[in-house]
Amino acid sequence: MFSDAYHCGRELIEQFPVNISRLSTALPRETRLSEESLMRDLKKNSDIRKIAYKNTGLVEMQKFFPKLSKPILDEIDTVLAGHYGFTAEELDFILNYDIKYRLGRGTEEAVE
Repeated sequence: MFSDAYHCGRELIEQFPVNISRLSTALPRETRLSEESLMRDLKKNSDIRKIAYKNTGLVEMQKFFPKLSKPILDEIDTVLAGHYGFTAEELDFILNYDIKYRLGRGTEEAVE
């Protein structure tokens, strides 16, 4: 799959090679419950942006802020790490990989 990580159209979703029914039975129950929690949290932390375009008129777009859901993402990563047998060091790497850039931490130093 490829994406610019900003635009996520129907074509990208429909072409993604995953068997959802098989995946849902293969993952630990905790992951499925955390996924439901994540979807609710992403929606709660989103907002609707309205943009007026000359040719198409007013377009509404839902904007998400995944960094606000990081605790839930960390829960999911922790369960998956156990499921796949990751070491504590590997899990720590996943949870903290590039955190200052992904969450905007440490940018004050970069600006100075």
